[in-house]
Amino acid sequence: MRNLLNFIVKYNSLFIFLILEGIAFYLLSTGNNYHNTRIVKGIRGITRGIEERVSNATAYFHLREIGKNLAEENTLLKNRIERLEKKDDHLFFSVIDSVYQQQYIWSSAEVVNNSVNRQKNFFTLNKGKLQGLAVDMAVTSDNSAAGVIIGCSDNYSIVMSLLNIDFRLSSRIKSNGYFGSLSWDGRDVKHAALNEIPQHVSVSIGDTVETSGFSAIFPEGIMVGIISDFEMTGSDFYKIEVLLKADFRKLQFVNVIGNMHKAEQLELEKSYQ
Repeated sequence: MRNLLNFIVKYNSLFIFLILEGIAFYLLSTGNNYHNTRIVKGIRGITRGIEERVSNATAYFHLREIGKNLAEENTLLKNRIERLEKKDDHLFFSVIDSVYQQQYIWSSAEVVNNSVNRQKNFFTLNKGKLQGLAVDMAVTSDNSAAGVIIGCSDNYSIVMSLLNIDFRLSSRIKSNGYFGSLSWDGRDVKHAALNEIPQHVSVSIGDTVETSGFSAIFPEGIMVGIISDFEMTGSDFYKIEVLLKADFRKLQFVNVIGNMHKAEQLELEKSYQ
């Protein structure tokens, strides 16, 4: 209490000044219509600015939830599209077949851990076996190839990133249909190499590179990136550099794709090898 009194005594001139300023401000605003209008408009402008900033801050803190909802809606739409396409392709389907011969199922997940600065990079998803995820499911980000699930627990999954020197992805050049193997050389997080494209094929910078569909993991036509550079070598194949579409430094929400026919396809292929 004594400290408070000492503070008031020390700054009594300031307090008196503020009180007098308040009284003068009140008299000015109430005794003159012009000044009253200007003050009211000024206060409203300040209030509106504060409300706008508060609203923007609130919206920013809800972006994570909004992103999650959008990812789930996107997954639902992909599943519906897959069913409709398969339904159109088949004149007959069993009434008890609830997915109308659907080949791929889609799910969404969130990246909870990620690495990009190693030779062998992985990232972790917040879903696992209990949520329907399994080993050898494809993972995409922003509708582009990102990796393959290599391990699952009940509630988490580990994904081998495309930025892993052991990762191989069957990819093709969209403009001419020639396919090869896409791999990462461990140097640049934005680029990978497309191998085994013969030099008699016409290749141009800017050509789209997409999944071939030959891996039984990734569906056909998922974008990988664009050709950023190429050169002819002493061998029969081009040296092609691909600018990846996925930004692995910003992975957050991803789609997980499961091939419901994969086991059947692999079993049949194995029996003839």
